[in-house]
Amino acid sequence: MSEKTNPGNYFEDFWIGQELVHATPRTVTEGDVSLYTALYGSRFAVQSSDVFAGDLGLAGAPVDDLLVFHLVFGKTVPEVSLNAVANLGYAGGVFGAPVYPGDTLSTTSKVIGLKENSNGKTGVVYVRSVGTNQSGEMVLDYARWVMVRKGNADAPAPDPVAPELPGAVAAADLVVPAGLDLAAYDTAAAGSPYLWNDYEAGERIDHLDGMTIEEAEHMLATRLYQNTAKVHFDQFEANGGRFKRRLVYGGHIISLARALSFNGLANAFKVAAINGGAHINPTFAGDTIYAWSEVQECMNIPGRDDAGALRLRTVAIKNRPSADHPDKTDLGEYDESVVLDFDYTVLMPCRA
Repeated sequence: MSEKTNPGNYFEDFWIGQELVHATPRTVTEGDVSLYTALYGSRFAVQSSDVFAGDLGLAGAPVDDLLVFHLVFGKTVPEVSLNAVANLGYAGGVFGAPVYPGDTLSTTSKVIGLKENSNGKTGVVYVRSVGTNQSGEMVLDYARWVMVRKGNADAPAPDPVAPELPGAVAAADLVVPAGLDLAAYDTAAAGSPYLWNDYEAGERIDHLDGMTIEEAEHMLATRLYQNTAKVHFDQFEANGGRFKRRLVYGGHIISLARALSFNGLANAFKVAAINGGAHINPTFAGDTIYAWSEVQECMNIPGRDDAGALRLRTVAIKNRPSADHPDKTDLGEYDESVVLDFDYTVLMPCRA
């Protein structure tokens, strides 16, 4: 057998401090942006209109922040999660320089934690991944952890190392795009009169709308990001797994939830940080996704009086309308309908 193919790393192949340079730099095109819109139907004005974005001092409509996330994430899969059982969570994510069509993105990762599971067959790998553009500017810096199979069950367990990860990104660490001036922000064109001043901590917003996932759709999305994880594509291998079905990429649910959140958060024009997040229950083609959000914190941005930040918790659920805000049971366990619990920070214009 040829040794030229890449079987992916198994848990025992990782070590603390390991540097991973991920292949295939990706130039983002207008086609990527259009396809992303077709998949999720996101309607945020800043990402939809060159004119709207230009009136705010930007070079044009920036690429959706979550499309940037997926492209940076997708680069890491062959080395980090090709043999994953599941992606488990995120922390300390900061979006940097805006990305525009024509920019080329590359990703590197560093292993920051390892812990073998008690079954001796899998382990959790923690990595910090950094995406940069063609000028070396950071576009996204985040940590994630993933459960990875062992290739050799007899391989010795490494000393467990659990990294210290922040609970949330501080307001002072948020990156506001250079040149951004919200004085000309048009709420009518954006689709909502509600600005940062109109939200308060503890407020819950039912986003009302639902979206059903099609089989071809979620596979098309995952290929768009060059995410090669087997659990999303290989039905033959899935036949031998627990669910007997291909799993929908968790990032697909994040983008669906973000698109649904427009109804109630239309002026949350930029995702600035990913504070944390967990994929709770699996999602499959045919499931219908709903979402609700809770405002966790209203933050002032140092040096800005035209923009504030909202720390949000968006919960995506499947096959159940979200009016009653399904969440955790009295025992602290998630309701079986919950598929995503996502903690992130958005920027929003302030009322003078």
